[in-house]
Amino acid sequence: MQDDQPTIGFQGLRVGALESRMATEMERLIIRHGGVPVVAPSMRELPLSDNPQALECGDALLAGQVDMVILLTGVGFRTLLDVVQTRYALEAITAALLNTVLVARGPKPAMVLKELGLHPHILVPEPNTWRDTLVALDASYPDGLQGLRIAVQEYGVSNPEFLAGLRERGATVRPVPVYRWTLPDDLAPLKHLLQEIMDGVIPVLLITNAIQVEHLVKVLEKDEKINLFRKALHRMTVASIGHLASERLRHYGFPVDLEPSHPKMGILVKEASQAVRTILATKNAPPMRDKPSP
Repeated sequence: MQDDQPTIGFQGLRVGALESRMATEMERLIIRHGGVPVVAPSMRELPLSDNPQALECGDALLAGQVDMVILLTGVGFRTLLDVVQTRYALEAITAALLNTVLVARGPKPAMVLKELGLHPHILVPEPNTWRDTLVALDASYPDGLQGLRIAVQEYGVSNPEFLAGLRERGATVRPVPVYRWTLPDDLAPLKHLLQEIMDGVIPVLLITNAIQVEHLVKVLEKDEKINLFRKALHRMTVASIGHLASERLRHYGFPVDLEPSHPKMGILVKEASQAVRTILATKNAPPMRDKPSP
């Protein structure tokens, strides 16, 4: 078992993460790369099964009043289908989608389309940000989106900059929230993790989406500890999975020390483990190790 451990890695450092749905996988990855995982859920997914915007979108889609559908996540697209199926047959929904321009922000919504026998007309390349989506649309529609009626399947929180970018190009935009995130019922594990970061016993924090940042800020602001937390982050390694998460971190004055070469959780953990010692040394923070068991 010892031979399976990488020779370069976290080397016993405590590694914090705010993963919820993928908590077990995150713990496994941190251990594989020599770290001690401290993983606390930061969000809970709430399906909006009676979401009126999703049902209104279904009505418009089936009536031929939607020219383009932009699918941002696979989970969100599946939820949208489930909601609309409370009113229409899946075959009718699929037929309506066949008559629209389908834009998939990456492989996960494209996979759901494939299950329906459909394929995206535009597949947004990595790192699949909202800016990449606009660039892909500009390439296909160099004269703009004037007059196009576009439904945007949202996820978690709305992205006003992306919606504004579509409207600036002349589109009529229909935001369609299909699920939302809320804080976990039990905040104790999350508060404990944040306190350990402020106490200086966790020198590495891994962020895998922007909503994690919003939620930790909510908890910290309620306890009036955000400034203390910000100071702690400037002494440690903060690794962000990609542009969206990094934008939210910087918005609150939090550092971003590393983004992986590809926005994948496994690559994030691996590359953070390889760079952590250099980052900590550069930030004049001595490497911290777990206290040996008595």
